[in-house]
Amino acid sequence: MAQIKIKNLLLRTQIGFNDHEIGKKQDLLLNIIIDYDLEGEEVSDEPNQALNYRTICKEVIRLVENGHFNLLERVAEKVASYIISIDRVKSVSLEVDKPHALRFAESVSFSLTKTK
Repeated sequence: MAQIKIKNLLLRTQIGFNDHEIGKKQDLLLNIIIDYDLEGEEVSDEPNQALNYRTICKEVIRLVENGHFNLLERVAEKVASYIISIDRVKSVSLEVDKPHALRFAESVSFSLTKTK
């Protein structure tokens, strides 16, 4: 089993349900840990055998930035459901961080893990 970590993926989306949040894009930071099965790429050094984290990131960006969400929980569920649907992926853990969600806190975050 192997692991890929995508750290501090900065995205902008419509998130929130309070009056001052509606219709405005806000920053979210995603940290994603993907556990998956190797298929020999660590020995062969063949890119076409590797789990393509660039493709995964592109789809995560599309899912989040084109959506509208009331809750961090929904963002996490949508991203985790996509990643866990990839055949080689065995589990995904992610944290969705919303900077400046509270006046006296750096951020608020929600974490989720899905396993096959």
